[in-house]
Amino acid sequence: MTSNPADLLSSLIDTCLKAGASDADAAFGRSQGVSVEVLGGELESVERSESQGVALRCFFGQSQASVSGSDTSTDGLKALAERCVAMARAVPDDPYCGLAPADDLATDMPALDLTGDGEIAADILEHEAAEAEAAALAVPGVKQVSSCGNGWSESERWVAASNGFAAYKKSGSTGLGLAAVAERDGAMERDYESRSVRRIEDRPSPAEIGRIAGERTVARLGPRRVKTQTGTVIYDRRLSGGLIGAFLSAISGPSVARGVSFLKDKMGEQVFAKGVNLIDDPFRARGMGSRTHDGEGRAVARTALVENGMLTRWLLNGASAKQLGLKPNGYASGGFGGSPGVGVSNAYIEAGALSPKDAMKQAGNGLLVKDMFGPSINPNTGDYSVGVAGFWFENGEIAYPVSEVTIAGDLPGMFARLVPLSDLELRGTRDAPSIMIEDMSIAGE
Repeated sequence: MTSNPADLLSSLIDTCLKAGASDADAAFGRSQGVSVEVLGGELESVERSESQGVALRCFFGQSQASVSGSDTSTDGLKALAERCVAMARAVPDDPYCGLAPADDLATDMPALDLTGDGEIAADILEHEAAEAEAAALAVPGVKQVSSCGNGWSESERWVAASNGFAAYKKSGSTGLGLAAVAERDGAMERDYESRSVRRIEDRPSPAEIGRIAGERTVARLGPRRVKTQTGTVIYDRRLSGGLIGAFLSAISGPSVARGVSFLKDKMGEQVFAKGVNLIDDPFRARGMGSRTHDGEGRAVARTALVENGMLTRWLLNGASAKQLGLKPNGYASGGFGGSPGVGVSNAYIEAGALSPKDAMKQAGNGLLVKDMFGPSINPNTGDYSVGVAGFWFENGEIAYPVSEVTIAGDLPGMFARLVPLSDLELRGTRDAPSIMIEDMSIAGE
């Protein structure tokens, strides 16, 4: 292969056009990383991964086909291009496919500080993991640490298309996490803590991560059942991002175009309480989902998806925008060498004024959810149920741990009653503060 991936992609696209393709886009990526596992203070395993590959998508009029491979030799790339063009000629037309027009393409590529710390020596990873494990085991009541891992990864991706777009992204991250087990009277409970960040300086210390995991686990010992009732539920911020995920799925352009969204008729309407804002920020420095363009090369921008409780837009890529008769708005994901999907960058609900402690005092009695198991959501109606564990609070104070509880409701009604609390932390690609929702069905005994 050529030593320059950008030249490789340019040559690959040119080969496709000469073979009869009307358009093409492609991506070349390579990645590496190291992960370690410790057990009982000793190194249990260390793994290093390295990979590279190329993906290609060709258009023949209104039909498209995609191929991928790892052979980047001249002959291998030529065969890849010829195979992709031949496939594109043979498949049925897709009236919604195509590349973005030049006027839509991103031109501003700000530096977002995504490269991470680079390679971290395996012995440092091992030492940090052992430190976290020891901190968890030092918490009274913790019986063992069932898993403890630490690692780093780094990736590079070049993309290009026959419409003239080309871009490069290098990103890196490091992550440390562990799961602890506590025991009382023969009954065991398990909980965890993990953090993934671009740079170690933004991560809590290994001892802090271990301590949090241990204390969470011990706090769950001796759970009870609760009586079936209707009451207030507070989702811990560790879980509240899951509700954002359900909402984002419902405003996904492909879901709306297929008519399988409970929000399909709600554009421009009040879907949350007034004062609730849901922001997507692709330009967050060191953000885990930050990007300078979307999966079709279109420009992106910081956007309020929900403003003062009102739904402002669908998440659209080129195909779903055509289906709905709208303009794409920078929410294509993946893409370049394959059909793009739809996705956000760094989405979060803005913090409210009420702290979780004050929210419990205001509610009096209710359920603080700390863990969830297998949520069930009907995308057409928004009917929602999920198994949970956490804590029952009475008179505004934590009373006892609970488990084997199911909570249920309908997402449109839940969103309308949702109250964001004040403890927002920006950790991942979908963040929210703790969230309080009244009048939830709580099924126990």
